[in-house]
Amino acid sequence: MKVDTRSQNHPPGDEEKIMTRKQKAEKQEHEQSPNKKPKSEDNNNNNNNGNKSNNKSLTDIVAEFDNFCKTTSQHLSIKQMREILEANNANSSGSDDAVVPRCQDMMFYGVLKECPICGGTLHHDGHNYICEGSYSEWSTCTYSTNDPPRIEEPIKYPDFVQDSPISDLLMEHRDPKGKLKRDIQSKDKPFAGMIISLSGRLSRTHQYWKTKIEKHGGKVANHVIGVTCVVVSSSERDRGGSSKVAEALERGIAVVREAWLNDSIEKDEPQPLDAYDVVSDLAVDGKEIQWDMQDRSQEALESLNAEIKMYGKRGVHKDSRLDKDGGVIFEKDGIIYNCALSVSDRGRRINEICVMQLIMVPENRIHLYYRRGKVGADPRADERVEEKKNVDEAIKEFAEIFEELTGNEFEPWEREKKIQKKPRKFYPIDIDDGYDVRYGGLGLRQLGAAAAHCKLDPFVANFMKVLCGQEIYRYALMEMGIDAPDLPVAMLTDFHIKKCEETLLEFVEKLFKTIEGEEDKPSAVWSDFSQRWFTLLHSTRPFIFRDHQDLADHGASVLETVRDINVASRIIEDMSGSTIDDPLFDRYKKLGCSISPLEKESDDYNMILKYVEKTYEPVKVGEISYGISVENVFQVEVGAGPSYDDIKKLPNKVLLWCGTRSSNLLRHLHKGFLPAVCTLPVSGYMFGRAIVCSDAAAEAARYGYTAVDRPEGFLVLAVASLGKEITEITSVPEDTESLEKKKAGVKGLGRKKTNEKEHFVWKDDIMVPCGSLVESEYKDSPLEYNEYAVYDPKQVMIRFLVGVKFEEQDVVYEEVDPADADAPVE
Repeated sequence: MKVDTRSQNHPPGDEEKIMTRKQKAEKQEHEQSPNKKPKSEDNNNNNNNGNKSNNKSLTDIVAEFDNFCKTTSQHLSIKQMREILEANNANSSGSDDAVVPRCQDMMFYGVLKECPICGGTLHHDGHNYICEGSYSEWSTCTYSTNDPPRIEEPIKYPDFVQDSPISDLLMEHRDPKGKLKRDIQSKDKPFAGMIISLSGRLSRTHQYWKTKIEKHGGKVANHVIGVTCVVVSSSERDRGGSSKVAEALERGIAVVREAWLNDSIEKDEPQPLDAYDVVSDLAVDGKEIQWDMQDRSQEALESLNAEIKMYGKRGVHKDSRLDKDGGVIFEKDGIIYNCALSVSDRGRRINEICVMQLIMVPENRIHLYYRRGKVGADPRADERVEEKKNVDEAIKEFAEIFEELTGNEFEPWEREKKIQKKPRKFYPIDIDDGYDVRYGGLGLRQLGAAAAHCKLDPFVANFMKVLCGQEIYRYALMEMGIDAPDLPVAMLTDFHIKKCEETLLEFVEKLFKTIEGEEDKPSAVWSDFSQRWFTLLHSTRPFIFRDHQDLADHGASVLETVRDINVASRIIEDMSGSTIDDPLFDRYKKLGCSISPLEKESDDYNMILKYVEKTYEPVKVGEISYGISVENVFQVEVGAGPSYDDIKKLPNKVLLWCGTRSSNLLRHLHKGFLPAVCTLPVSGYMFGRAIVCSDAAAEAARYGYTAVDRPEGFLVLAVASLGKEITEITSVPEDTESLEKKKAGVKGLGRKKTNEKEHFVWKDDIMVPCGSLVESEYKDSPLEYNEYAVYDPKQVMIRFLVGVKFEEQDVVYEEVDPADADAPVE
């Protein structure tokens, strides 16, 4: 609970000291010039309000407001304050601690208008005016300001105010003309409205910090109940925590490092408490820090090595520890009692998941496992394992918890997928029955043995080893930030993936239909979508999408990758057991395609090598550029798509590069290419729902590159028939639907092109646009390289997979003498 220090009772005798700044000035002026005539009463009344803001400094305004709060708290009851709020159609509900500052703010500064974004109610949270409203059932309003809109009408007071001893004071601030503006984040008061508790030995004395905190608007308490946070030394984690810290942990109160005080004062505004939280380090059982509070590089390392807590619909959550007792997910009448829920609410600053399971252990003992909190070791997470008396009691409680959290009944959801998102409630993540590839894929220790026991060609076996291993999928999900080990995001139902796609397409359509006159509230549209998106695809670090490029990189591309990884999970299944029975060959057969390595002396291999060398430019990541070298080339015949014999009969055939993550390859090889999921005015999506290729290996390499510590990747070479008629464009097409219906080939002309004089025809009349990259005449094109769009999957086939390795260029490493490797750095 946050206590507002401005509403404390005024000490006896201080009534005489209460004097407006103007009264003080007039008194001083009269004392200095006793013969000077005072201004007329009428002139004074006309100018009083109009000059307030101009004559008073920020410090004066803050001091006057503090005195106003003390006086009104002394002379007005809580009941009267509620009546004053009601008289002005303002919110009078809530606790006393909420009503008092709300009423005082209104009486002094004016009646607040509705939120200009969503029409919700604004309120002061101690630092800013924020909105309590919602954009939709999926999202709450994120509007925040220090200068809220106010009604330009006099404040209405009930009759009892006339008889109040502070009637004159209230009437003085009644007129909205010239009302003072509240600077709620004044630079010298970052702790305004906060009560802070100090614990343990800090770098400065408690008295020093007490003086600083009070100077900057806060109060210091020796207790924990009701405080904003508890400040401790960074070394507190080593000492295990004081009694104050233990109490704060029990009450869910933030425990922060001393640096929070320094940084808040230095930056003139309160810093986020979560960024300085230390309670995770003080949590029992040696748990780690929750992921959203870790350094991003540490979070990435944590993700790549994390144990998958729940692999699928039948996966007993590892933290329940009931899997070690032979526990299995309880199933009855076709219903599997295992649910994962998610909510991402930016307005309320909530980003949580919830897992509920009924687990049956030997001797028919049934347990309820429940965990709600953030990803990682959230010390505030609500987690419990409870044995139930009988099955009926367990099922009843499970259904009650589901309904409480989602606002929906459990059985209609589980049987028929009937669900309606309720405001400020969780939404189910629909998990499928299978194995998340991060669990079922080959582990690092299995890779060598799996390839050694495989009857496939050694090069193909090594290729399949990569595609069936956990690593490329862990990397992909980590890079996209949807890698929670508690959620089997690689084992979702088609229903859930379809829901994500519908949400994305609905938003894209809304963007295209937005007319200029409606763009006064664009942030609400983007915020609403962002909260929906990260509820459906939970991330440890959700954010607000800002533009089309964000939507392409973190929306459309993520959805396509999650879809493809889910297909990979179903092909790979569970390979965590023995590798002696050749699981790689089994998965190769399930692919339904033919893969064979090209001889390095063959004409095709040398043609591809030349194509890479001519059309590749270094990929730049930060300050480092990466070159590329070809490791292997595989010829492919995908069973699900058109055959090579089918393609070679078609007109205008071109051999083109296609960029893809390694994590998406299994799906491509199993089912062929799919068109882009949506239309966006950026590279890769500007042609609409098309399969997009390029004549530059440099363009494909942008997708193939993953990380410095995992430099291997794959580029795809596909044969595409552009049809009898080819449309050339130099800007984003306004109407992609007509292109999709026409199904004619489209060529987007980029700022760079391959030298046409070097192009040549390969076998079966297939054109290879292999040539040095040169500047084109289209300097204003949105594309860097030429891109080709094909709308019919039957006109594209994967022909080659090019295994490449990205290599750092022009990097000089300092040589270190091994003998001095452990020497201290001066």
